[in-house]
Amino acid sequence: MTLLTHERYCDETALQVRQLRAVVGSGADLSATVPTCPDWSLEDLVRHVGRALRWVELIVRTRAEEEVPVDRAPGSAGPATRGDAAALDEWLAESGARAVHALREAGPDGRAWSWFGDHTAGFWARRMTHELLVHGVDASLAAGRPVEAVAADVAADAIDEWLEIVRFVQRVLPDGPTKELRAPGRSIHLHATDAGAGSNAEWLIELGEEGVTWRRGHEKATVALRGPLTDVLLAFYRRLPPDAPGLQVLGDRGLLDLWLDRATFG
Repeated sequence: MTLLTHERYCDETALQVRQLRAVVGSGADLSATVPTCPDWSLEDLVRHVGRALRWVELIVRTRAEEEVPVDRAPGSAGPATRGDAAALDEWLAESGARAVHALREAGPDGRAWSWFGDHTAGFWARRMTHELLVHGVDASLAAGRPVEAVAADVAADAIDEWLEIVRFVQRVLPDGPTKELRAPGRSIHLHATDAGAGSNAEWLIELGEEGVTWRRGHEKATVALRGPLTDVLLAFYRRLPPDAPGLQVLGDRGLLDLWLDRATFG
């Protein structure tokens, strides 16, 4: 697989911040429940994203060698008053600008602690791109706004990264929820049907005894999930049901449901 460039990740992070700010500034009800994260209101979601940006900025800017508590990040608490859309928007804008600046300044190889095996600013640029992408969808759903199609290369990279995270969790938490995703002989095929996704936007995911492995290509599997690439990505992230309009499940639906239930972390 080919990663996007560091600058592209930084640009995408900045874009996702702008899109989330557009939701905050649209007059949306900040107290509305986020349907895909029902423990959160829209304001809770925005504050979560802003805190994450502040935390990553601190880690990258200081070239942290070990984990630092999120509350040490300057400004991580957010606006003192809840329900103030203007203050929330201003704080989110500053949080995004600080994080993107730190990421650009560090470059892809800059040292930065992470919970993953990759301790570089490049890891965080990629992680924040996809963190904000998915939470931006959450925000749009909470506000009743349409979900925009994701650029094909970004969507494909988000699927690759999610698979890497699942494999990482299988390794470091062998008895955790992903334990059940060791099922030799069983596999999942993801198939993007839209022409704009490109001919390589297909994955065969094999649930081996040593952990999940995958490769790009069109191959027969135990179950297949087909549809536009953005919808396949969002279903894979549990932001759309697999039977949403435009999506199609072929084969063992139970295996896909098991994956969606167990492929988790944090």
